[in-house]
This record gives sequence, structure tokens and C-alpha cells, in this order.
Amino acid sequence: MSTEDLEKYETEMELQLYREYKDIVRQFTYVVETERRFYLANSVDLQVREAGGEVYFELKLSDAWVWDMYRPARFVRNVRVLTFKDVNVEELDKPDLELPDTPPRT
Repeated sequence: MSTEDLEKYETEMELQLYREYKDIVRQFTYVVETERRFYLANSVDLQVREAGGEVYFELKLSDAWVWDMYRPARFVRNVRVLTFKDVNVEELDKPDLELPDTPPRT
């Protein structure tokens, strides 16, 4: 496989992954970013730990989806991540689940 073929394959896989993400993102409550991966999850437990004077993060996710084009099974029941880098956890806004404003009844 040439370098050009590999780049084309990776581009196609990234696009496929993005389409999958768009289709499933509303099923999840949180977006989680670490230095290595991007996750969608419905449960997040983030703990700050210390060992030998170094601080690290222990992250436990459940009912999760992993953004990884080389991973055939992206939906996972549980994920555990240990990292010394930043972790970003955001709650997803779900405007389609909010009730519309209705005029008061008279």
C-alpha cells in the first residue's frame, strides 16, 4: 500500500467515524476528551489521584463510545483511563429534549 493509499484510507475512515458520531451523539450525556482519545458516555467518574508526589487522573466511563478509527467495536460497557494530562468533561446540551415554549392558557 502506498503512502497516498494509506492517507486516502485514513481520510475515508475519519469521515465514516464522523458520520457515525453525528448519528449517535444524542444518545449520550457527556463528551470526554483525554490526550489520546475522545469519548461519548452516559456516566463519568473522574478522580484526582496522587502517587509519589505526582498527580494523575483516573477516569471511569460507562455506556461509552470511543472515537478510534482502528477499533472495530466502538461501543463499550466500561472504560478506565489513567492519565497525567488534562481531562475535559462536558455535559451535552440536548435542545431537542426540551419542551417548547407555549403561550399561557387563558
